[in-house]
Formats: sequence, C-alpha cells, structure tokens
Amino acid sequence: MPQPGTAEQPDPGRRRRRAEFLRELHEAKALRERVRPRRARTARLRQAQRMRTFRW
Repeated sequence: MPQPGTAEQPDPGRRRRRAEFLRELHEAKALRERVRPRRARTARLRQAQRMRTFRW
C-alpha cells in the first residue's frame, strides 16, 4: 500500500487503458448527442395532442 504523500507513477499499461477508456467515453457521448431521440419525443407529444383534441 503506498504511503500518503509518495507520488507513485501508474504503470504504462494502466495509463494506456485509461486513455482508451476516456477516448471511448468521449465518442459515446458524441454519439448520444447525435442520436438523441428528440424526434420520437416530439412525435409522441403530437400524438397525445391529437388524442386530446379528438372528439368521440
């Protein structure tokens, strides 16, 4: 267990995996921004409005 106050450098493999993880996380966030289901939500709201205004 490292002593508090000692600056232990993480091994290169761990740094590489962390960099890869952060890169993939950034890509996933960018993809989520592009594929956001805004249109589907709008369509649901429109359908609900149509149902509210429909007269039986």
